[in-house]
Amino acid sequence: MADLYLSQLELSHFRSHLTARLELDARPLAISGPNGAGKTNILEAVSLFSPGRGLRRGAAADIARRPEAIGWKVKGVLRAPQALHEIEIWSEEGQPRQLRIDGKPASQVTLGQIARVLWLVPAMDRLWIESAEGRRRFLDRITMSFIPEHADVSLNHEKAMRERNRLLKDQVRDGHWYVALERQMAEAGAAIHANRLAALARIEAAQGEAETSFPVAALELVMAEGEMPPCPADYRDALSDTRFRDLSAGRTLIGPHRADLLAVYVAKGMAARDCSTGEQKALLVSLILANGRALKHALGAAPILLLDEVAAHLDATRRAALYDEICALGSQSWMTGTGPELFAELGARAQHLQVDERDGRSVVSF
Repeated sequence: MADLYLSQLELSHFRSHLTARLELDARPLAISGPNGAGKTNILEAVSLFSPGRGLRRGAAADIARRPEAIGWKVKGVLRAPQALHEIEIWSEEGQPRQLRIDGKPASQVTLGQIARVLWLVPAMDRLWIESAEGRRRFLDRITMSFIPEHADVSLNHEKAMRERNRLLKDQVRDGHWYVALERQMAEAGAAIHANRLAALARIEAAQGEAETSFPVAALELVMAEGEMPPCPADYRDALSDTRFRDLSAGRTLIGPHRADLLAVYVAKGMAARDCSTGEQKALLVSLILANGRALKHALGAAPILLLDEVAAHLDATRRAALYDEICALGSQSWMTGTGPELFAELGARAQHLQVDERDGRSVVSF
C-alpha cells in the first residue's frame, strides 16, 4: 500500500468537471472512459499538487470551466507517512493561482517538500525526437522531485538571463551593465547544472538496482557549446568572455538553458531517437519508474504517478509488467485508458473509475 496518497479529491469548475468528489484509498486508480470525457482533466488536477503549472502547463484562466469562467478550485487531503495535509489550489476569474496548505498560504517550494508527483502523458511520446527544450523540461521535473528548491534556482537564472538578453538585443556594450546580472546567472546556473547531474546519478542508480521488464537507458547531459563551466566563477568568466559574440547573436549562447538530455537503449546500443515508437515509450516508462524508486529510497515513500493513456504503444506483456511494477513500488498511480479491459490485469489491486460526458459536463463513477 502507498505511504503517500490522496485520500480525497474535490474539483469545482475545473475544465470539464462542474463538481466532483472522490473518496480514495492508497491503491492505484484505473480511470476508463471515451476520449474527451474528462479523464486527463482529473490527472491535471492531481498534477497541481506538485510545484509548477501542471502536466498541461495551463494558464490559470484556461483551466476554468466554460462558459462560466468564474474561477476554479482543487482541494485534496494528502496522506504522508508522518502527516496529513489539506491542500487547496484555486484561481478566481483568471487571476494567478493561489495555494493554501493546512489553512495557511504556502509557496510552491513548500508544496514540493510534502508532495511528490510524477507524470507521463502522450505529448511526451515524441520526447526523444523533438527539440531539446522538452527534454530539459523533463529533466528539470525529475530534478525538482529530488530538490524542490531547483524551481526557484531555475527561475532566478531565467530572470537574470532575460535581463541580459534585453541588453544584448539593445546592443549595450558597456560592461558595467552586465556584471551583476552575470554574477546572478553564474551562481544560479552552476547550481542548476549540479542539481541536474545529481538527479541523473540517482536515476541511473535506481535503474541499475531494478529487475524490470522495461529497458535500461544510459543518460548523458550535454551542452550545445562545449562543456558547462564547473563552478560559478568559471561560468561568470565565460559569460564575460563571450559577451561580444552574444551581442552579435542577440542572446546568451552558453549556460544550462543550452543543455540537452541524451539517452541510449543500453541492450541495443541504440540512441533513443532511433528506437521504435514502442521502444521510446518503454524507455520513458522505465525512467519514470526509476524516478519513483529513487524517491522512495530517498524519502521512504513512493511518489504519486500520473500515467495518461499509459497502455498506448505497450503490448499486453509490458502492460502487465507495468502494473506489477506499480504495485510493487507502492505508488498511488492514476492511470487512464479508453476501456476497462486495458486494466484487467490489475483486478482488485486497483480502484476502478469510469468517466463519461453527460450534458456537457464530466461525470465520475466507481
